[in-house]
Parts: sequence; C-alpha cells; structure tokens
Amino acid sequence: MIQLDAETYLNLVRGGAARLAENRQTINDLNVFPIPDGDTGDNMYMTIEAGSSATGSTLEEMAGSVSSGMLLGARGNSGVILSRIFAGLAKGFKGLKKADIKEFGQAMRCAVKEAYTAVSQPVEGTILTVMREGVDAAEGSSSIEEFLDLWIAGMDLSLQHTPELLDVLKKAGVVDSGGAGLLCIGEGMRAALKGEITFENLPSSQGVPAAKVDFNAFTEDSVLEFGYCTEFLLRLQRSKVDLVSFDESVIHDWLASQGDSLVFFRDGSIIKVHVHTKDPGAILTKCREWGEFLTIKVENMTLQHHENHMDERFKRTRKALGVVSVAAGKGLSSSFKEMGADYVIEGGQTMNPSVERFLEAFDAVDAETILVFPNNSNIILTANQASALYDKAKIVVIPTKTISEGYYALANLDAEQSLEDMTATLKEAAASVTTGMISRAIRDTEIAKTGDFVGFSGKELLCGSPDRQEAVKCLAGKLDAGNADIFIIFKGEDSPTDEAEALQAYFEKTYSRTEVILLDGGQPVYDYILLIC
Repeated sequence: MIQLDAETYLNLVRGGAARLAENRQTINDLNVFPIPDGDTGDNMYMTIEAGSSATGSTLEEMAGSVSSGMLLGARGNSGVILSRIFAGLAKGFKGLKKADIKEFGQAMRCAVKEAYTAVSQPVEGTILTVMREGVDAAEGSSSIEEFLDLWIAGMDLSLQHTPELLDVLKKAGVVDSGGAGLLCIGEGMRAALKGEITFENLPSSQGVPAAKVDFNAFTEDSVLEFGYCTEFLLRLQRSKVDLVSFDESVIHDWLASQGDSLVFFRDGSIIKVHVHTKDPGAILTKCREWGEFLTIKVENMTLQHHENHMDERFKRTRKALGVVSVAAGKGLSSSFKEMGADYVIEGGQTMNPSVERFLEAFDAVDAETILVFPNNSNIILTANQASALYDKAKIVVIPTKTISEGYYALANLDAEQSLEDMTATLKEAAASVTTGMISRAIRDTEIAKTGDFVGFSGKELLCGSPDRQEAVKCLAGKLDAGNADIFIIFKGEDSPTDEAEALQAYFEKTYSRTEVILLDGGQPVYDYILLIC
C-alpha cells in the first residue's frame, strides 16, 4: 500500500499543475459572469506552479515548502483559496516523514477547514463546496489511491450541482470555475500517482498570456461601478506591531468594512489579502500602519474581459423534460418527487401559490420543456398565467384539479412519447380518476352538523357522520370504489395511523378485486383523499 513521502507529494502537486495547465483556458472560459474576477484558470495555475519547485526531505518539509511557494504566488480569489487548501495539507502533515491513508484523510479534512477559514463570508456553490463534498465522498477509504478516486468522483458530482446553489452560475449556464480548476488538479494528482502523466517541463507561469483587455469598457465618460480587484502580501513589521501578541483580526475587520469578496489569512508575519474595493489607495495607505508590502496588484474589474470558448465538458446541460407539481404535506411532496416531479411547490386548498412561485420553480428545474400539475382547480389559472410569462422554456400545464388527478397522471408519464402524445396521455389519465375527500363541516348541512366529518367529490356533498371512519366508508361506497382497479387512500396530518391502517384492512377485505393502497400524505384540511380509478 502506497505511503505518501516527500517525493510522491511533490509529484502529486506537479501532476495537478500539469493537468490544470492543459485545461486553464477551458477554466478561464467558464468565467463568463458580467464582471469576472480575473482569469480563474490562469490564476489557479500561477498559484500551484509557484509551489511546484518546492524542496524538502520529509513530507512535513515538502508540504511546508509547497505551501510557502503557493502563498507567494497566489493570485485571484480561487488562487488564494487553492493556496489555503495546500496550507491546510501542510498543517495536517506537520511532524510526519510519511503519511498513510488515515493521516492523508486527516490532512485533507484539515485542508477543507483551512480553506473555509480563509474566506470572510464563505459561499456555497464554489471551490469550497467542491473540495468539502469531494473529501466527504472519500471518507473511509482504505488506501490513498482509493481516496483520490472517490475524492475526484465526489468533486465531479458536486461541481455539476454548483449551478443549483448559485443563481449567477445557473443564468450563465456553467459550473463554478474554481471548482472545475480544482477537479482538474485532482485528476492530475491521481494520474501522477499512477504514473500516467509527465510533468518534467511545466509551462512557466511567466508564459501565461495576459488577459484580453477591452479599454473601451471604461471610457472618459464611464462611472466606476464595480471597483478594483486589489491583492497584496503585507509583511508585518516589528517596528509597527508586536508580532507575538498582534491580533490580525484588526486588519481583517477593517478591510471587511471597506470592500467585499474578502479573502484574508495570516501565515507567520505575512498577511495575504484579496478584496474588491472602490478605493484601493485608502486600503494600501491604511495597511502600511501595520507593515510593508511584498507584492501589490490592483485591477479595474470593468476592464477584465475575455471571449467565451466554452468546453462542453463543463457546460451544465439542460434537462429535456422537467416536472413541477403543487402539493401540501410532507408525504404528498415526497410521493410526487418519487413519482418523478423535479420541484414540488407547497400549496393547495386555502394556500394557493403565486405566479412568482411558479416562475421560481421553472428556473430551478431548468429544462427545455416543463410539465406543470396544479392539482387544484383554484391554481390552474395561476399556472397558466405563469406559463404565459415564462420565456426560457416551453411550459405545458396539465389542468389537474385534484391531488388524485395529478398523482395518477404523473404515474402515467412516458418521457419517450412525443410532447403532443404525452400531453394527451396525461390529460386522459387525469380524466379517468374519481376523487373523494373527507373534511370537517364548518356549518350545518342537510346531512351533517358542524364538526361532523363530511365526504364529497367535486362540489357534491355525499356523506356525513360524527365518526371519521364511517364517513370514509360511506364515501368509498358512494364512489363505487369496490368496482375500481385502484383505490389509493392518502392519510391527512390529523388522521391517526392506526385508524388509517384499519381502514385499509377493511377495504382490502370488502373490496377483494380492488388494489387498495395506503399512503401517508400528511396533507392539511383533508383528513383523507381518495383516488379511485
């Protein structure tokens, strides 16, 4: 079983750098937001390449040397976070000549912690999430080889989910660029461990082409809107602070009040800062109260620009078909998701969702065609209105008037059909369902008193009884459930489980030719919903 020594660790770093070098333009092209923060692929490559010439005879020494090199070479938000990942590894390998799988796993968890600590306000859906979920996926590995395999698989899966966590990614149709860069590094590390990659002649970061700059993006009449990406290494000075007792949070807190996207950490007497601000001069002047600068980089973010040549590997592919359903109750929501709904809007009787909620659901599903099951006659109009307003996908509203109709229609969904045939099938399935409902009467009627349980179908009141079970039995009889093929009982949140199970047993015995199914819908308002087909 492989143990990680100094030479092997450096090979992993170089392998990661080599694979990233091959893909850095692809990573750059992922950065297609309105105001990109530099070029992620180039920045991450410059960062890891700065640590690839490290030296050391033990794993501790080598990891420390890699970390120091990356500290000095770190560029951009993702580059700084990448440097902290390797700083965390260095902390995890402290005191070790070699590392086994247990020690390697602990160091990787330390890397996750260090990366999160460096970011003033960690955001999920970024390189942080991809690293953390990748390490979680590798938990319990029996070898370093297996750990790397599972880590990469976990990062790949996490990366594909980043657009679900950040709207800006979803709108751009891409995954997170920093996470994609980290995945490339991971793949290079695995290839190096297996001897499948060469890295003797890594391209120098000095050869990284300068980002294309569109000087027309900021003219004589422009107004500074996005500020400056400001990065620097500050060496604390003994003449200005007590290095032993100095609390760097003083600097951090002041910087946080002056800008955003702050990445900040201290390594010995060096403070590394990445911040977006409209007044970099004020920040640089203030920070000299504590030390002197080793490096400084200030860039107008409006000028940062490059063309998009998207690699298909990192595009987030839209689903061909998505499903949005409306339901109230945890059980019903779960049931609809199990039946194939991508998004369940909380709603129903007495709580009709708004047009906006439908639009949010359509965005979340992000499919070329979206089927909508309103499942309530009062919600169909709202769904249709949302459909008319939405222009990012084809919306098809299946006018289901009840939960039963929506459930049975969804059960008949055949994604292989043409849209026209699919729509016809779903509408036909919904029309074949008879729905019965049990609820308490809120006023006296001809067949029930206030507080009694009443059974009805559509707007027709059919049964009434002080006893809930008797009301259900009566309603099932009125709706001829004994001659149906399928009889599904959705239990409401106020109905006892033992009562519902007793009803199921009764109907199974009474209606021997009918398949009787009990589901815990957890729905409010209705003690029971009956689906008869």
